[in-house]
Amino acid sequence: MLYQELQPVDTFTIKLSHPFSDYDRQLLTLFYQPLIGPDAMSLFMSLWADAERNKENEFNHYYLMNLLTMPLVKVFEARISLEAIGLLRTYCKQEDQDRAFCYELLPPMDAKSFFEDPLLSTFLFSKIGEQAYRSLRNRFTVVDPIDEQYKEVSRTFLDVFKPIRYSAAEGMEEGGHMMGRNESTGIPFAYSDFDFNLFRSGLSEQMVPKSSLATVSKELIEKLAFLYSLTPLDMQKVVMMALDANSMQIPEDRLRKAAVDYYKINISRNVPTVEKIFKNVEPAKENEPKSREDELLFYLENTSPREMLRHLNGKEPFPVDLQLAERLINTHGLSVGVVNVLLQYMILRNDGKITNNFAERIASHWSNKKVETAKKAMELSRTEHDQYMKWLNEGKKKPASRKPTREEKVPEWFYKKEETEQHEPKNEADSDIDEKRRQLLAKLDAMRSEVK
Repeated sequence: MLYQELQPVDTFTIKLSHPFSDYDRQLLTLFYQPLIGPDAMSLFMSLWADAERNKENEFNHYYLMNLLTMPLVKVFEARISLEAIGLLRTYCKQEDQDRAFCYELLPPMDAKSFFEDPLLSTFLFSKIGEQAYRSLRNRFTVVDPIDEQYKEVSRTFLDVFKPIRYSAAEGMEEGGHMMGRNESTGIPFAYSDFDFNLFRSGLSEQMVPKSSLATVSKELIEKLAFLYSLTPLDMQKVVMMALDANSMQIPEDRLRKAAVDYYKINISRNVPTVEKIFKNVEPAKENEPKSREDELLFYLENTSPREMLRHLNGKEPFPVDLQLAERLINTHGLSVGVVNVLLQYMILRNDGKITNNFAERIASHWSNKKVETAKKAMELSRTEHDQYMKWLNEGKKKPASRKPTREEKVPEWFYKKEETEQHEPKNEADSDIDEKRRQLLAKLDAMRSEVK
């Protein structure tokens, strides 16, 4: 379940080992964006912008939900995409009931390393196609190297400078960690399904000496086997195809080419693709929503109040309503799901209006009762409906004025509505609320069908 991984009230800080450059931005936009998608790219750029502040700030994930206009599940999926591609490391600290994260932004791989990585280069090829791939590769290729007729005449450091001794040299050594340029370590990859023992046992010392095999990185063999669906026996043949008979070495470029040739001959002529297996964070099948109300509860727990109000009213919510939601979450510590139920209840029972005093009174009541889930908040809104209506009417009473005021005639239908409400059982769901919720669920179904 998503709440076990991440909740809107969980806080986070951002670490940036060094300032990123415009070259990094180009690599992120042109190389990584097609692989991770716009949501993950937006998350990375937002974290990057916040990390460049001089002062380290602490945020909660509700801030990201509002900033990116994404539900929590989308923020989480974007985060794990960045982790998988090697652009983000996530650290977690648990203190009692509070959970804090630290997000460390990592630089992208340079163009040369990216194209030499078989997973990333093939993944990009499958995403953007051959023509765009070749155009992008040519863009970052050095076309005009220095003519061989030129001879370098640059001076060295010792040609220009000489050392001068100072007696206080010890004072130059100070503690602390200096900021520097950290080169990307690539994507985190560990292919445990590949049997290296079987792979090595089938290679005879006469055909492929151990010294030759030692020149190839274990990670490259794992990546090629994973990408091209090669067994240890297949990789034995690939290694023998790549072995240079003269030097008895296995250059990495020859190994990559041999894997491609073997794949085309024995497996498929089509370019292999990489499919995302962690598609969505939803309950397991046995825990899937069993009713329309369960679907509504899942929606309320994983959607920001901004999105919920936009869906409910069909327009952008007012800033004052968003400020109230943020105050209830950040100051009073209510969960996003509880705040969504509170706002929805007020809109349905207060003629579409959100009143601060009324909202804070209910919020205080729920906080004292330790209401932490949308389900519990929804149950209280039904069982204690009469009490809440009493609070609402008390807030609407105005002090008596000395000046006579004209009494407005109340329409007949209003009294009929009051009579109907008086005959309703106290502990049953209000029909108007159920109807509004059914309308909201219908809107959600329409939105899902449009996305599909």
